[in-house]
Amino acid sequence: MTYLRYLNLALLIAFPIAWFAPLLRAGLNLPFFGQSEISIISGLQTLWKTDVFLALLITLFAIFAPLIKTLGLALIQFGQMRRSVLPVFNVMGKLAMADIFLIALYVVVAKGAGMARVDVAWGLYLFTGCVLISLGISMLTQKRRSRPKPTLD
Repeated sequence: MTYLRYLNLALLIAFPIAWFAPLLRAGLNLPFFGQSEISIISGLQTLWKTDVFLALLITLFAIFAPLIKTLGLALIQFGQMRRSVLPVFNVMGKLAMADIFLIALYVVVAKGAGMARVDVAWGLYLFTGCVLISLGISMLTQKRRSRPKPTLD
């Protein structure tokens, strides 16, 4: 299970890359108008100017929840924190998944409007992959915890 430790630590590098990577390319369905790339960070910068409450929620879901979960799992895996707090970190992973749902919802709404053109970029796949890998790591860590310890008879 050592590979889980290092895969989890790799998420500490992959998540920040995903935050700055382009999630969407948005533009108008008119000729000669370019598309602008939207990342989690650029979206948050815009939200802080217009809707502080939503910006706080997205910051929690997209940045703090996955980061705290990854760091918490690392502490558990390296024996620096009790395994009894693992369910708390599983909830953090589910909060991060809620962010992907919001992004998908925005894409559907924007495409339905007809005036905007929204294309999914590679950063959305990276962010989704990071969240799913993190969920898998926590499930495997939980499974390892629930195995009965062998007894000597």
